[in-house]
Amino acid sequence: MSRKPELKGRAARLARLLPTGGPRGQAARAPFVLLVVVLLGGGLIGLLVLNSALSEGSFQLDDLKQQTKELTDEEQALQRDIDAYSAPRALQRRARELGMVPGGDPAFLDPDGTVKGSPSPAPAAATPLVLAPEALTATSGDASAAAPSPYTEPAGPAPTSTPAATPSTAATPTPAATPTPTPTPGR
Repeated sequence: MSRKPELKGRAARLARLLPTGGPRGQAARAPFVLLVVVLLGGGLIGLLVLNSALSEGSFQLDDLKQQTKELTDEEQALQRDIDAYSAPRALQRRARELGMVPGGDPAFLDPDGTVKGSPSPAPAAATPLVLAPEALTATSGDASAAAPSPYTEPAGPAPTSTPAATPSTAATPTPAATPTPTPTPGR
């Protein structure tokens, strides 16, 4: 039979301070094990939630990158269109289609009222073919309405600086002043 040896002195005093290894020691271990299991389980669940949130954020980031790429491509296409429309040749072509002509030589006024340079008028051009927006859209409800004519009558020749112009010659259009239609690209 095993019997505990008797402790003397300092060892006896320490033995009294430590709890005896009875059933009471086993009961204190169960809550600790339960606490460790709960902490490990909570940590694993937290990691799972964090991982799924990061995955969802990654998918959103991919979608936003794709959307940014599409918008950048669209912006570049629009910028190419703007550059094509604002090129000097394109502006000149559109201006001619609208009936504009290059200006003459400019003249400048000094602060004292003197004129610098010799101004010249712009060359005369045919009256441009300009239709009102209402004329471009056909009304389907009014079948009796006549289709608008693509030709516009000139209001009269350009005013001249000669005082000898008579009203009868000013009101008759010349063959050179009759407008000629110019096709508009894209219409």
